[in-house]
Amino acid sequence: MYTALYDARAVGDLVPAARVRTSFLQHAPLRSRAFRLYAPLYPRAFESFDLSAYDVIVSSTTSWAKGVRFRPDAVHVCYINTVSRFVFDAARYVGGFGAGMLARPLVARLAAWDVRAAQRPTRFVANSRNVAERVRRWYGRDADVLPCPVDVDRFTAGAGNGDYVVVVSRLLPYKRIDLAIAACALVGIPLHVLGTGPDERRLKRLAAGTRTTFHGLVDDAARNAIVGDARAAILPGEEDFGLVPLEAAAAGRPTIALRAGGALETIVEHETGAFFDVPEPASLAEALRRFDPAAYDPQCLRAHAERFAPPRFLARLRAIVDETAARG
Repeated sequence: MYTALYDARAVGDLVPAARVRTSFLQHAPLRSRAFRLYAPLYPRAFESFDLSAYDVIVSSTTSWAKGVRFRPDAVHVCYINTVSRFVFDAARYVGGFGAGMLARPLVARLAAWDVRAAQRPTRFVANSRNVAERVRRWYGRDADVLPCPVDVDRFTAGAGNGDYVVVVSRLLPYKRIDLAIAACALVGIPLHVLGTGPDERRLKRLAAGTRTTFHGLVDDAARNAIVGDARAAILPGEEDFGLVPLEAAAAGRPTIALRAGGALETIVEHETGAFFDVPEPASLAEALRRFDPAAYDPQCLRAHAERFAPPRFLARLRAIVDETAARG
Protein backbone atom coordinates (compact mmCIF):
# COMPACT_ATOMS: atom_id res chain seq x y z
CA MET A 1 0.00 0.00 0.00
CA TYR A 2 1.36 3.39 -1.05
CA THR A 3 0.39 6.69 0.57
CA ALA A 4 1.90 10.13 0.95
CA LEU A 5 1.62 10.10 4.76
CA TYR A 6 0.95 7.39 7.32
CA ASP A 7 -0.07 7.81 10.96
CA ALA A 8 -0.20 4.49 12.78
CA ARG A 9 -2.16 6.05 15.66
CA ALA A 10 -4.96 7.10 13.32
CA VAL A 11 -5.05 3.89 11.27
CA GLY A 12 -4.60 1.40 14.11
CA ASP A 13 -4.65 -2.25 13.05
CA LEU A 14 -6.53 -1.55 9.83
CA VAL A 15 -3.33 -1.33 7.78
CA PRO A 16 -0.18 -2.79 9.40
CA ALA A 17 2.85 -0.52 9.07
CA ALA A 18 4.87 -3.29 7.40
CA ARG A 19 2.56 -3.11 4.36
CA VAL A 20 2.80 0.66 3.94
CA ARG A 21 5.16 2.56 1.64
CA THR A 22 5.20 6.31 2.24
CA SER A 23 6.51 9.26 0.25
CA PHE A 24 9.25 11.74 1.12
CA LEU A 25 6.57 13.81 2.89
CA GLN A 26 6.54 11.27 5.73
CA HIS A 27 9.68 12.97 7.04
CA ALA A 28 8.40 16.54 6.69
CA PRO A 29 8.18 18.62 9.89
CA LEU A 30 4.72 19.34 11.32
CA ARG A 31 3.20 17.03 8.71
CA SER A 32 0.26 16.00 10.91
CA ARG A 33 -0.76 19.53 11.90
CA ALA A 34 0.18 21.53 8.81
CA PHE A 35 -0.48 19.03 6.02
CA ARG A 36 -2.33 21.65 3.94
CA LEU A 37 0.87 23.67 3.67
CA TYR A 38 2.44 20.77 1.78
CA ALA A 39 -0.27 20.77 -0.90
CA PRO A 40 2.15 21.90 -3.66
CA LEU A 41 4.24 18.78 -3.02
CA TYR A 42 1.50 16.15 -3.10
CA PRO A 43 1.52 15.74 -6.91
CA ARG A 44 5.25 15.09 -6.85
CA ALA A 45 4.87 12.73 -3.88
CA PHE A 46 2.42 10.46 -5.70
CA GLU A 47 4.21 10.66 -9.03
CA SER A 48 7.44 9.58 -7.31
CA PHE A 49 6.15 6.12 -6.39
CA ASP A 50 7.73 3.33 -8.43
CA LEU A 51 4.81 1.07 -9.37
CA SER A 52 6.56 -0.65 -12.26
CA ALA A 53 6.32 -4.05 -10.56
CA TYR A 54 2.53 -4.04 -10.61
CA ASP A 55 0.12 -5.16 -13.32
CA VAL A 56 -2.96 -3.76 -11.55
CA ILE A 57 -3.16 -0.62 -9.41
CA VAL A 58 -6.25 0.27 -7.37
CA SER A 59 -6.37 3.72 -5.79
CA SER A 60 -8.80 5.58 -3.58
CA THR A 61 -8.60 9.32 -3.90
CA THR A 62 -10.07 12.72 -3.28
CA SER A 63 -7.26 14.54 -5.09
CA TRP A 64 -3.80 13.14 -5.53
CA ALA A 65 -3.63 9.35 -5.91
CA LYS A 66 -5.21 9.36 -9.36
CA GLY A 67 -1.95 10.92 -10.60
CA VAL A 68 0.31 7.92 -9.94
CA ARG A 69 2.37 6.73 -12.90
CA PHE A 70 2.39 3.10 -14.04
CA ARG A 71 3.56 0.87 -16.89
CA PRO A 72 1.81 1.29 -20.26
CA ASP A 73 0.67 -2.34 -20.14
CA ALA A 74 -0.67 -2.09 -16.56
CA VAL A 75 -4.13 -0.90 -15.53
CA HIS A 76 -5.19 1.61 -12.88
CA VAL A 77 -8.70 1.51 -11.39
CA CYS A 78 -9.30 4.72 -9.46
CA TYR A 79 -12.06 4.86 -6.85
CA ILE A 80 -12.84 8.57 -6.71
CA ASN A 81 -14.58 10.05 -3.68
CA THR A 82 -14.83 13.56 -5.11
CA VAL A 83 -13.54 15.76 -7.86
CA SER A 84 -10.89 17.91 -6.20
CA ARG A 85 -12.59 20.92 -4.67
CA PHE A 86 -9.96 23.31 -5.97
CA VAL A 87 -11.20 22.40 -9.48
CA PHE A 88 -14.96 23.01 -9.17
CA ASP A 89 -15.16 25.10 -5.99
CA ALA A 90 -11.95 27.12 -5.96
CA ALA A 91 -13.34 30.11 -4.07
CA ARG A 92 -14.39 28.11 -1.02
CA TYR A 93 -11.23 25.98 -1.20
CA VAL A 94 -9.04 29.09 -1.10
CA GLY A 95 -10.99 30.31 1.91
CA GLY A 96 -10.40 27.02 3.70
CA PHE A 97 -6.73 27.13 2.72
CA GLY A 98 -6.27 30.09 5.01
CA ALA A 99 -4.20 32.29 2.69
CA GLY A 100 -6.88 34.20 0.79
CA MET A 101 -5.77 35.87 -2.41
CA LEU A 102 -2.18 34.67 -1.94
CA ALA A 103 -3.33 31.08 -2.47
CA ARG A 104 -5.12 31.66 -5.78
CA PRO A 105 -2.10 31.17 -8.12
CA LEU A 106 -1.15 28.01 -6.23
CA VAL A 107 -4.68 26.63 -6.40
CA ALA A 108 -4.81 27.36 -10.14
CA ARG A 109 -1.60 25.36 -10.70
CA LEU A 110 -2.88 22.47 -8.62
CA ALA A 111 -6.17 22.49 -10.54
CA ALA A 112 -4.32 22.33 -13.88
CA TRP A 113 -2.25 19.37 -12.64
CA ASP A 114 -5.40 17.70 -11.32
CA VAL A 115 -7.18 17.78 -14.67
CA ARG A 116 -4.08 16.39 -16.44
CA ALA A 117 -3.67 13.65 -13.84
CA ALA A 118 -7.32 12.66 -14.24
CA GLN A 119 -6.55 11.44 -17.77
CA ARG A 120 -4.15 8.77 -16.45
CA PRO A 121 -6.37 6.13 -14.76
CA THR A 122 -7.63 3.31 -16.94
CA ARG A 123 -11.03 3.40 -15.29
CA PHE A 124 -12.83 5.59 -12.76
CA VAL A 125 -15.29 4.28 -10.18
CA ALA A 126 -17.22 7.05 -8.40
CA ASN A 127 -18.79 6.78 -4.98
CA SER A 128 -22.05 8.38 -6.19
CA ARG A 129 -23.91 9.50 -9.28
CA ASN A 130 -23.23 13.02 -8.07
CA VAL A 131 -19.45 12.49 -8.24
CA ALA A 132 -19.69 10.55 -11.52
CA GLU A 133 -21.38 13.58 -13.08
CA ARG A 134 -18.60 15.84 -11.82
CA VAL A 135 -15.98 13.46 -13.25
CA ARG A 136 -17.72 13.71 -16.62
CA ARG A 137 -18.12 17.48 -16.43
CA TRP A 138 -14.67 18.48 -15.16
CA TYR A 139 -12.44 15.65 -16.40
CA GLY A 140 -14.28 14.52 -19.52
CA ARG A 141 -14.21 10.92 -18.26
CA ASP A 142 -16.90 8.33 -17.66
CA ALA A 143 -17.16 6.63 -14.28
CA ASP A 144 -18.91 3.57 -12.91
CA VAL A 145 -20.90 4.20 -9.73
CA LEU A 146 -20.26 2.14 -6.60
CA PRO A 147 -21.50 3.64 -3.32
CA CYS A 148 -19.13 3.78 -0.35
CA PRO A 149 -19.38 0.90 2.11
CA VAL A 150 -20.71 1.48 5.61
CA ASP A 151 -19.37 -0.62 8.47
CA VAL A 152 -22.77 -1.23 10.00
CA ASP A 153 -21.29 -3.54 12.64
CA ARG A 154 -19.77 -0.49 14.34
CA PHE A 155 -23.27 0.69 15.22
CA THR A 156 -26.28 -0.60 17.11
CA ALA A 157 -29.78 0.77 16.63
CA GLY A 158 -30.59 3.34 19.31
CA ALA A 159 -33.94 4.47 20.65
CA GLY A 160 -33.60 8.18 19.96
CA ASN A 161 -34.72 9.18 23.44
CA GLY A 162 -32.63 12.35 23.55
CA ASP A 163 -33.96 15.87 23.01
CA TYR A 164 -31.09 16.91 20.72
CA VAL A 165 -29.88 16.60 17.14
CA VAL A 166 -26.33 15.73 16.14
CA VAL A 167 -23.79 16.71 13.49
CA VAL A 168 -20.91 14.31 12.75
CA SER A 169 -18.35 16.01 10.55
CA ARG A 170 -14.93 17.44 9.99
CA LEU A 171 -15.21 21.08 10.95
CA LEU A 172 -14.56 22.78 7.62
CA PRO A 173 -16.29 25.87 6.18
CA TYR A 174 -17.98 24.06 3.28
CA LYS A 175 -19.60 21.57 5.68
CA ARG A 176 -21.90 24.43 6.83
CA ILE A 177 -21.94 23.55 10.51
CA ASP A 178 -22.62 27.26 11.06
CA LEU A 179 -26.00 26.76 9.38
CA ALA A 180 -26.89 23.95 11.79
CA ILE A 181 -25.87 26.06 14.80
CA ALA A 182 -28.02 28.99 13.67
CA ALA A 183 -31.04 26.82 12.78
CA CYS A 184 -31.00 24.95 16.08
CA ALA A 185 -30.74 28.27 17.92
CA LEU A 186 -33.84 29.51 16.08
CA VAL A 187 -35.83 26.45 17.12
CA GLY A 188 -34.31 26.04 20.58
CA ILE A 189 -33.12 22.47 20.00
CA PRO A 190 -29.81 21.36 21.55
CA LEU A 191 -27.11 20.52 19.00
CA HIS A 192 -24.25 18.10 19.62
CA VAL A 193 -21.25 18.36 17.29
CA LEU A 194 -18.85 15.42 16.90
CA GLY A 195 -15.56 16.11 15.13
CA THR A 196 -12.71 18.57 14.90
CA GLY A 197 -11.14 20.66 12.17
CA PRO A 198 -9.76 24.02 11.10
CA ASP A 199 -13.13 25.78 11.47
CA GLU A 200 -13.57 24.80 15.12
CA ARG A 201 -12.56 28.12 16.69
CA ARG A 202 -14.91 30.14 14.46
CA LEU A 203 -17.80 27.76 15.05
CA LYS A 204 -17.37 27.89 18.81
CA ARG A 205 -17.53 31.68 18.66
CA LEU A 206 -20.73 31.47 16.61
CA ALA A 207 -22.21 28.98 19.06
CA ALA A 208 -21.60 31.13 22.13
CA GLY A 209 -24.87 31.51 24.02
CA THR A 210 -26.59 28.67 22.13
CA ARG A 211 -27.37 25.12 23.25
CA THR A 212 -24.48 23.69 21.24
CA THR A 213 -22.06 21.12 22.67
CA PHE A 214 -18.75 20.35 20.95
CA HIS A 215 -17.49 16.86 21.77
CA GLY A 216 -14.38 16.84 19.57
CA LEU A 217 -13.15 13.42 18.47
CA VAL A 218 -14.92 10.55 20.20
CA ASP A 219 -14.45 6.79 20.15
CA ASP A 220 -16.90 4.40 18.49
CA ALA A 221 -18.78 3.68 21.71
CA ALA A 222 -19.40 7.35 22.50
CA ARG A 223 -20.29 8.11 18.91
CA ASN A 224 -22.78 5.26 18.78
CA ALA A 225 -24.37 6.36 22.05
CA ILE A 226 -24.67 10.03 21.08
CA VAL A 227 -25.96 9.36 17.56
CA GLY A 228 -28.24 6.52 18.63
CA ASP A 229 -29.99 8.65 21.23
CA ALA A 230 -30.41 11.73 18.99
CA ARG A 231 -33.71 12.83 17.49
CA ALA A 232 -31.90 12.98 14.14
CA ALA A 233 -28.57 13.59 12.48
CA ILE A 234 -28.15 16.85 10.56
CA LEU A 235 -26.33 17.11 7.23
CA PRO A 236 -26.33 20.87 6.62
CA GLY A 237 -23.96 21.13 3.64
CA GLU A 238 -23.82 19.58 0.19
CA GLU A 239 -21.85 16.32 0.31
CA ASP A 240 -20.32 14.35 -2.53
CA PHE A 241 -21.73 11.07 -1.22
CA GLY A 242 -23.38 11.49 2.15
CA LEU A 243 -21.96 8.79 4.43
CA VAL A 244 -23.36 10.29 7.64
CA PRO A 245 -27.01 9.48 6.78
CA LEU A 246 -26.06 5.82 6.36
CA GLU A 247 -24.07 5.71 9.59
CA ALA A 248 -26.98 7.39 11.38
CA ALA A 249 -29.36 4.84 9.84
CA ALA A 250 -27.09 2.04 11.10
CA ALA A 251 -27.59 3.55 14.56
CA GLY A 252 -31.34 3.61 13.97
CA ARG A 253 -31.65 7.35 13.47
CA PRO A 254 -32.96 9.41 10.52
CA THR A 255 -31.19 12.39 8.96
CA ILE A 256 -32.33 15.88 8.03
CA ALA A 257 -30.23 16.98 5.05
CA LEU A 258 -29.91 19.68 2.43
CA ARG A 259 -31.72 18.52 -0.70
CA ALA A 260 -28.57 18.38 -2.83
CA GLY A 261 -25.58 16.25 -3.73
CA GLY A 262 -24.99 12.73 -2.51
CA ALA A 263 -27.64 12.89 0.21
CA LEU A 264 -30.22 12.42 -2.55
CA GLU A 265 -28.71 8.96 -3.09
CA THR A 266 -28.38 7.86 0.54
CA ILE A 267 -31.63 9.18 2.04
CA VAL A 268 -35.09 7.87 1.17
CA GLU A 269 -37.44 10.75 1.93
CA HIS A 270 -40.04 9.98 4.63
CA GLU A 271 -38.43 6.56 5.23
CA THR A 272 -34.85 7.26 6.33
CA GLY A 273 -34.86 11.04 6.57
CA ALA A 274 -36.14 14.44 5.53
CA PHE A 275 -34.82 17.33 3.45
CA PHE A 276 -34.67 21.10 3.61
CA ASP A 277 -34.48 22.99 0.35
CA VAL A 278 -32.44 26.15 0.87
CA PRO A 279 -29.00 26.34 2.55
CA GLU A 280 -30.20 28.95 5.02
CA PRO A 281 -30.96 28.70 8.77
CA ALA A 282 -34.66 29.49 8.32
CA SER A 283 -35.14 26.59 5.89
CA LEU A 284 -33.44 24.07 8.17
CA ALA A 285 -35.26 25.50 11.19
CA GLU A 286 -38.60 24.91 9.48
CA ALA A 287 -37.60 21.31 8.70
CA LEU A 288 -36.67 20.83 12.36
CA ARG A 289 -40.06 22.15 13.46
CA ARG A 290 -41.91 19.78 11.11
CA PHE A 291 -39.74 16.77 11.93
CA ASP A 292 -41.32 13.88 13.86
CA PRO A 293 -38.76 11.27 14.98
CA ALA A 294 -41.55 8.86 15.93
CA ALA A 295 -42.37 8.48 12.22
CA TYR A 296 -39.16 6.52 11.63
CA ASP A 297 -38.65 2.84 12.45
CA PRO A 298 -35.12 2.12 13.77
CA GLN A 299 -35.15 -1.38 12.30
CA CYS A 300 -36.11 -0.11 8.84
CA LEU A 301 -33.34 2.47 9.10
CA ARG A 302 -30.87 -0.24 10.03
CA ALA A 303 -31.99 -2.42 7.10
CA HIS A 304 -31.42 0.52 4.74
CA ALA A 305 -27.84 0.93 5.98
CA GLU A 306 -27.14 -2.78 5.58
CA ARG A 307 -27.68 -2.44 1.82
CA PHE A 308 -24.33 -0.60 1.82
CA ALA A 309 -22.42 -3.19 3.89
CA PRO A 310 -18.75 -3.88 2.96
CA PRO A 311 -19.22 -7.40 1.47
CA ARG A 312 -21.44 -6.04 -1.32
CA PHE A 313 -19.00 -3.24 -2.02
CA LEU A 314 -15.98 -5.54 -2.13
CA ALA A 315 -17.66 -8.05 -4.44
CA ARG A 316 -18.61 -5.34 -6.94
CA LEU A 317 -15.21 -3.64 -6.77
CA ARG A 318 -13.42 -6.94 -7.34
CA ALA A 319 -15.60 -7.63 -10.37
CA ILE A 320 -14.76 -4.19 -11.82
CA VAL A 321 -11.03 -4.66 -11.22
CA ASP A 322 -11.04 -8.17 -12.73
CA GLU A 323 -12.97 -6.96 -15.78
CA THR A 324 -10.58 -4.04 -16.31
CA ALA A 325 -7.51 -6.25 -15.95
CA ALA A 326 -8.93 -8.75 -18.44
CA ARG A 327 -9.43 -6.01 -21.01
CA GLY A 328 -5.85 -4.80 -20.51
